[in-house]
Amino acid sequence: MKTTVTSLDFGTSKIVTLVAENSGAQRCDIVGAGIVTYDGFLEDGWNNPFEIDGCIREAITQAEQQSHHKIREVNIGVPGAFTKVYVTEARVSLTGADPHVTANDVRAIFKKAMENLGLESLPGEIINSTPAWFRVDDGKKTLEPVGLKGRELTALISFVIGNRFFLDDVTTRLNNMGIKPKHFFSTPAGEAMLYLPEEDRDRTAVLIDIGYLNTEVMAVEGDALIFHKCIDIGGGHIAADLAEQLDISFKNAEEKIKQPFVYAMSAKPETYEIPATGDQPARSFTRDEVAPVITARVDEIAEEIKKALEESGVKLGNWSNVYLTGGGIAINKGGRDYLSAKLGRPVRETPKRTVKMSSPIYTSTMGLMDLIIDTMEQQRQPAKGMLGKAGEFFRSLVGG
Repeated sequence: MKTTVTSLDFGTSKIVTLVAENSGAQRCDIVGAGIVTYDGFLEDGWNNPFEIDGCIREAITQAEQQSHHKIREVNIGVPGAFTKVYVTEARVSLTGADPHVTANDVRAIFKKAMENLGLESLPGEIINSTPAWFRVDDGKKTLEPVGLKGRELTALISFVIGNRFFLDDVTTRLNNMGIKPKHFFSTPAGEAMLYLPEEDRDRTAVLIDIGYLNTEVMAVEGDALIFHKCIDIGGGHIAADLAEQLDISFKNAEEKIKQPFVYAMSAKPETYEIPATGDQPARSFTRDEVAPVITARVDEIAEEIKKALEESGVKLGNWSNVYLTGGGIAINKGGRDYLSAKLGRPVRETPKRTVKMSSPIYTSTMGLMDLIIDTMEQQRQPAKGMLGKAGEFFRSLVGG
């Protein structure tokens, strides 16, 4: 039986609505997409709140037309700028004549973690709760503790809290359109779970998403987002610098210079041609003129990323892999290698997880849809014992 799933993703430069079909034959088939550019947001709210309703409607209408499906409810991704990650280590004693970990113990340790953090008194709403690991007594870390014998269960647990402004604002807007907001999901958590390989997450891995107006730094251990930092600099600032310093339009800076720019040196001279406009003649710029402008801003982004990781408290070893995505520099030839040199550690390309919309500019959108479908599948068939993915199993236990 096919189930239709709709998601609404708010990026810093575009709103994307996806309609997917989920069935036994195919887990996720994208049958419709609506993509609308807009002015985005910063941490304190929308850059242009008056355009949001129209952009949401247009994205939904496009998706409806492509999918031939009337959208009556949507699952909403909460962008990283409107979330906060809380992580704590919690402990509970195992009781009984033959003490071993049960599903009730897992629920109890999540409750204990919430009490440790005082989450019930915080503004906002828990939109994601997952374990990085469990450990019984002094045993090895695991994501499958149920059934293990011992005296004490310890866990490192992550909670993602959605900003109340965003949740209420989007809920009101959708309700006014006659569309039901079904559930809110953490977009960074979905993106990181889909694009960071499981074996890397077990050793702690980092995903860097350099978007249009911001850069997100995400660290993951096990199935948990254990650190998230939103930096208010992105690829759009590179284009803005070019436009200002070269005295050209933002559109030409973005399309004629930033997008085709190659970070690796070329054997032949590079020139960037700017077409004539009504009040300006055609112009041409050499690599020597544009490169210092571009790299100065990328160097600043790299420094902010290094600072975020240093202040995160997350221990990264030589075994911890770093991945890059987003439309800021990941789509530029040589961009990943340039960032790697600035960070002083290898930076990898994210693995190809999807056939449709496989560009780095859509990783948040596809990660959100994957998280939604994961959650739906475990709700339809709650995991029994150790069957299924560990993340799905524990989400079914705690209801998150």
